[in-house]
Amino acid sequence: MDRVRIGMLLLAVALGWSAPGRAEPARVVATFSILGDLVRQVGGDRVAVTTLVGPNGDAHSFVPAPADAQAVAAARLVVVNGLGFEGWMDRLIKASGTKAKVVVASKGIVPIEEDDEGGASHGHDHAVDPHAWQDVANAKRYVANIRDGLAGIDPDGKATYEANTSAYLAQLDALDAEIRAALAVIPEARRRIVTTHDAFGYFAKAYGLRFLAPQGVSSQSEATARDVAAIVRQVRRDKIPALFLENVSDPRLMQQIARESGAKAGGRVFSDALSEPGGPAPTYVAMMRHNAQEFAAALKE
Repeated sequence: MDRVRIGMLLLAVALGWSAPGRAEPARVVATFSILGDLVRQVGGDRVAVTTLVGPNGDAHSFVPAPADAQAVAAARLVVVNGLGFEGWMDRLIKASGTKAKVVVASKGIVPIEEDDEGGASHGHDHAVDPHAWQDVANAKRYVANIRDGLAGIDPDGKATYEANTSAYLAQLDALDAEIRAALAVIPEARRRIVTTHDAFGYFAKAYGLRFLAPQGVSSQSEATARDVAAIVRQVRRDKIPALFLENVSDPRLMQQIARESGAKAGGRVFSDALSEPGGPAPTYVAMMRHNAQEFAAALKE
């Protein structure tokens, strides 16, 4: 290569020019870590994903910062869960002035209500459960909606998004079968669990477990002394085998229930957020596998 061409190449690198025909990744904002992982699985290297609520973060109590508004303003696509999960998101979108397309990942899913899960009402009637991703079949719907949203803003990448989606849906089918096999060893009489808030209603409905929680479908709902006392009585009466602490919750409430009821404290499970990258649940698939294994280990004995 002659000196002129070398000089031009070095200038191009210095100025940050891209190779001909190589598009910049599409900027996508996902509201929380689980959605962020799903977007990356579908988008691959054609997307640059910013997640507003990161690993181990609680989207129920999240307060957006100015940098979050800037990220939304710069995005071409914004992916939200919907079902009332991100009560702050509409205000953030409006404040950002973004022109991004908004995809509701849960579109097409029939939501369940808190009372449908067999739990207490916690002082409010028929709260919609937004945690639809806890059923792998619903996660497949999320992925399809994300695929369509990405193809809408980046038609040139449609074939890539479709191929990535097909491969990932096969992983999710295998995951669903794995969860069912892991939970099949649990005796019917031991299929009862206490968690901090009602985040596992879809998991319960799909996989045949029963969950109780002192808090409602939002981790920000206050558990009253009456709620806690009712859970303690039920744990004792029904001999519920295990309590599980969620990664987004204050441990003190579950420690109190375990202490007063005598129930065994199970492992840490992941409800509304993934773990840190080096943790046990850095991806959606790893999260669902980890939770199923923790439930099975505590309940099969």
